[in-house]
Amino acid sequence: MFKTNVGGIDRILRIVVGLALLAGFFLLPEASYRMFLLIGIVPLLTGLFSTCPLYSLVGINTCPTKG
Repeated sequence: MFKTNVGGIDRILRIVVGLALLAGFFLLPEASYRMFLLIGIVPLLTGLFSTCPLYSLVGINTCPTKG
């Protein structure tokens, strides 16, 4: 469906940051900025699916080349 353009360290960092932001959402129920922590869904999904629409628009590819 989408071309893979996120790889290696970039993918791991996206997953870790996404999980950390979502953990903050659940661990800080009374924080006034709690809803902003839901932005963690974006890096989590782009890391899990190894594709980033913004990278596609800009022409960035962090996957190692095969060959």
